[in-house]
Amino acid sequence: MTPPAAGAHAQDGRWVGVALTRKEDRRLLQGRGRFVGDMTRAGMLHAAFVRSPFPAAAVTAIDTTAALQVPGVAAVFTSADLGDPFLLATLERDEFVPTRMPLLAGDQVRFAGEPVAVAVAADPYLAEDAAEQVEVDWAPGPAVAGLAAAKADGAPQVHPEASGNCLVDLLMFNDDRLDGIFAGAAAVVGGVFSSARVAATPLEGRACLAEWDDRDGQLVLHVSTQVPHQVRSGVAQALGIPERAVRVVAPDVGGGFGLKCVVGREEVAVAAATLRLRRPVRWTEDRQENLSASFHGHEQRYQVRAAFDGAGRILGLDAEIDCDVGAYSAYPFTCAVEPLMAASELPGIYKVPAYRARGRGIATHKAPTAPYRGVSRPQIVLVMERLMEKAARELHLDPLDVRRGNMIGPGEFPYAGVNGISYDEGSYRESLDLAEQRVAQAGWLAERDRLRAGGLRAGIGYACFSERTAYGTPTMSLRRMRMTPGYDTASVRMDPTGEVIVTTGTCAHGQGHETTFAQIVADRLGVHPDQVRLRQGDTDLASYGWGTFASRSVVIGGGAAARAAEQVASQLRAAAAHLLEASAGDVELLSGVARIRGDARAAVPLAELARLVHFQTHALPEEVRYGLEARASYDPPGTFSNACHAALVTIDPGTGQARVLRYLVVEDCGVVINPLIVDGQVLGGVTQGVAAALYERICYDAEGQPVSTTLIDYLVPTAAEICPVEVIHLQTPSAFSESGAKGMGEGGMIGAPGCVLNAVNDALTGTGAAFDHIPVLPEEICAALAAAGPDGAAGGPGGGTLAGQDAGASGE
Repeated sequence: MTPPAAGAHAQDGRWVGVALTRKEDRRLLQGRGRFVGDMTRAGMLHAAFVRSPFPAAAVTAIDTTAALQVPGVAAVFTSADLGDPFLLATLERDEFVPTRMPLLAGDQVRFAGEPVAVAVAADPYLAEDAAEQVEVDWAPGPAVAGLAAAKADGAPQVHPEASGNCLVDLLMFNDDRLDGIFAGAAAVVGGVFSSARVAATPLEGRACLAEWDDRDGQLVLHVSTQVPHQVRSGVAQALGIPERAVRVVAPDVGGGFGLKCVVGREEVAVAAATLRLRRPVRWTEDRQENLSASFHGHEQRYQVRAAFDGAGRILGLDAEIDCDVGAYSAYPFTCAVEPLMAASELPGIYKVPAYRARGRGIATHKAPTAPYRGVSRPQIVLVMERLMEKAARELHLDPLDVRRGNMIGPGEFPYAGVNGISYDEGSYRESLDLAEQRVAQAGWLAERDRLRAGGLRAGIGYACFSERTAYGTPTMSLRRMRMTPGYDTASVRMDPTGEVIVTTGTCAHGQGHETTFAQIVADRLGVHPDQVRLRQGDTDLASYGWGTFASRSVVIGGGAAARAAEQVASQLRAAAAHLLEASAGDVELLSGVARIRGDARAAVPLAELARLVHFQTHALPEEVRYGLEARASYDPPGTFSNACHAALVTIDPGTGQARVLRYLVVEDCGVVINPLIVDGQVLGGVTQGVAAALYERICYDAEGQPVSTTLIDYLVPTAAEICPVEVIHLQTPSAFSESGAKGMGEGGMIGAPGCVLNAVNDALTGTGAAFDHIPVLPEEICAALAAAGPDGAAGGPGGGTLAGQDAGASGE
């Protein structure tokens, strides 16, 4: 068993809230993890994909003759060889255009890197050699590489069925009062806000090992995924086989960030190869494939205006939102997930009385996008926080006071938003007040002044937001997905030695589920967390589950586990009551024993009780015989975590390099199950958000060729670029959660980009320059400072304000 953290102990007999070290860490840190790349099988083959060098081209012929002559090659498959299988993600909306994603492109490729054939050989090097020998006749055509080009009259069509390259067009909350509101407002602020395309870059890229099990008549697919059951459904749909004939197992997963919450065509193609060859086949994505041919995220452009009264109260909000979704809709969420999220949740924590939003998913000849960590919320928070800053400047008000005046406040919960969303209890103003207080106490303002006096530009930025989490089917059904995720199911079983096995449909990829689920269940059963073992990521163990994404696992999966554990606890209490000659209502489970409440002498160890239930059933009444086991499901409406971020940023005026010196997070995710794990999630998210604000972007040239295909070109920050992060917790329990916890896995990423951008703009105070896009790069800052001149007043029209790059262009 993994020992708890030094000094860690139950609080009044309860483990929720204890900072236990993660049970997973020992084996992972000692190299005893089991990832897809660690797996091998007798007679295993390896796959390599033939990928298009063109962003748009007709495929007129594929010749595999030379490839098949490479020694050790078992097969080379094209789309026709596999029967032209495809994945199809759908929404039941008239505004949505469904498009097929072929496992291997047939007569048309739609982005550089799209697979057209797969070579299977005895080792990965021979497979690569064979892939290079496949001869493809290409007929290149014109490509659209950005939003502006895709929407232009006469633009090449990525899919002929999608007019104007629009895959989804959603007009939502169209308030006809807005024209009058804007005409009479004291101030109208806005702009064009954009974010670059980014890559998830998990430590472990996508990977799969498929094999055929003759005994069970099953295709068994070991895959690095966040969503095993959805992979099973996708494989079954694409290959035309029943789901019972597919078993998906996720071993240890080395990060996901949304990349692995959709079904990759390569994974299904490998499964198809195994079905035909009846031999194990493995594929592991390399870093170049990950950066150029995998799923990307977050390339968006917002044209927004907001009306304010003279006191800084927002009166109306109007937004046009375009998301560059690449060439295909990802299965099963579709390309609509980003524009839907953005249009639905843009108002965030602010009380917007009148609202209109139009969200569109625009197809381009680029790699498709997936629901990258945060799903539009980093962008909408950036937009709203920039609007608050702009309104304060226009009205000569304190920007933090403008935020306070517009926030949903104490006594207003549950709050019904103009966007049709009901917000549960939160601590929006308290988080901001505490952050401002901590910034002052820690001397940030004086430090900013000292840095400025020393020749650096320095600024402080804030971002306030909520993180909608744990979307159950009541919320997910509003998207009208044919596959509607939401609920989850768990089973809890106590074996004859008193050890507990929890099975769930969630699927961890770094979140510490083995520890947090154990803490939740241990409290219900009165055992130590080391006695609880979690089994997840196997479609043959859990009847159905939706996996891990959207900050859902502890609330929904943990809620299901808590409910099942409570049923087992009732069984234990009933058995103990019989043995102790007491009422079950008087029995409590605590510290490994069942005892009469208030009488510690009247007790029986749980291990002894479990032995009796399993091995001496005849000694117990009928109702408590035959095992200790239960199954339960949970399907909540959703919860809202919230936070306030603050950052102190410096800019070197000589190089234009921006660096984050201090970072503060005041986080409220309800009841904190494990502070160490919560803090780890916050730190990882903040790092990812800082990266999006200052470093990371996937670039394409004007012809649609990716030019950020290595980690030399795609700048992932190291520890040297990230400062320590202080995390302060507030706890507002959720009424929509079994444990009072709220999801929080994406909050760090959601708040950091807007916070850092506001700090950068504060550092540029007096230059007349400001940025409304991310990432803000050193060369852009240098250009802004050069334009400002020695007296600090930027020249040119618009006072030097840089409204931001067109996120729909090439990303340059």
